[in-house]
Amino acid sequence: MRGGEKCLEVFCELFPQADLYTLLHLPGSVSARIESMPIKTSFIQNLPFSKNGYRKYLPLFPMAIESFNLKGYDLVLSSSHCVAKGVIPSPNALYIAYVHTPMRYAWDMYNEYFGKSRNWIIPFCIHYLRMWDVTSSHRVDHFMCNSHNVENRIKKYYRREAEVIYPPVDSKLFNVHDQKENYFLIVSSFAPYKRIDRAVEAFNRTGYPLKIIGSGPEGKKLKAKAGANIEFYGWLPEDRVADAYAKCRALIFPGEEDCGIVPLEAMASGRPVIAYGRGGALETIISYDQRDKTEAGVPTGLFFHEPNSDALIDAIERFVAIEKEFDPLAIRNHSLKWDREIFKEKMKASILNKIKSAC
Repeated sequence: MRGGEKCLEVFCELFPQADLYTLLHLPGSVSARIESMPIKTSFIQNLPFSKNGYRKYLPLFPMAIESFNLKGYDLVLSSSHCVAKGVIPSPNALYIAYVHTPMRYAWDMYNEYFGKSRNWIIPFCIHYLRMWDVTSSHRVDHFMCNSHNVENRIKKYYRREAEVIYPPVDSKLFNVHDQKENYFLIVSSFAPYKRIDRAVEAFNRTGYPLKIIGSGPEGKKLKAKAGANIEFYGWLPEDRVADAYAKCRALIFPGEEDCGIVPLEAMASGRPVIAYGRGGALETIISYDQRDKTEAGVPTGLFFHEPNSDALIDAIERFVAIEKEFDPLAIRNHSLKWDREIFKEKMKASILNKIKSAC
């Protein structure tokens, strides 16, 4: 259950009688609320090795998402970070797309994913995906997105306007803990753009304890590079993740994100965030260096601005020097403006207004 799934869970609560279409579904992989929906999958579900190797079928994703028959639906709502926004609605249907990002490996993060690849087929596939991605954007009546960062990408690549509704944080799952422990924390999938390698290199050099919760295709490589002070835990149950947030010294957020629910979860636990100062982090974190320029004046983290481990190390050392100046309760209060119920009410009101306008 990452950011996209947590948004989807709210959509399922808003429309409990809806049908849920998805390229692929692994039973038991998402919450009971999502699992309770009538789930309809594409032909990707039945392809060999699709459970763990579905990424290899990327060139087939547009065909798969367009294969769904949505005839008869008056409202279509998609939650998309790849191809879901490319469904084909009925001519008279109202189509709203909530976009977490235009597919990042086809646009702004192509080099992070494929820059070192020698596979000559990839540029041809990505060229086709870009053309399809832009063309399919014309099917959408209204775009919503999770940050102004993504809003700018939608303007750049699709030439469309988008309404910003920040993603949900279930604040009641997280609490401020009285006792900290001596470790820093990462909670992340191991995709290339997450730049966990940057953090591993930095903590190898500083020697500070680092706990990493998550998994992904970069896992073996990261573990091979990590020193004894770095521990990998895989994905953990929600209560253990919440406990890890509450007891860490700070969350490390080393890559550029679309919005970033993980920093918001850490802040809901009263913990500051040391983040790369680009992307969605700029919209949710108040850096110690910028605290006097904001209305609240409450620092919730620190930024480093150069994309390398040296800059991250410098930020970590700066944090250690001022660690006591961060107020856990003030940090949590700052995070509450992204609470799950706020997301749910904003999404409900926006969709209803669009339905009324269409009628």
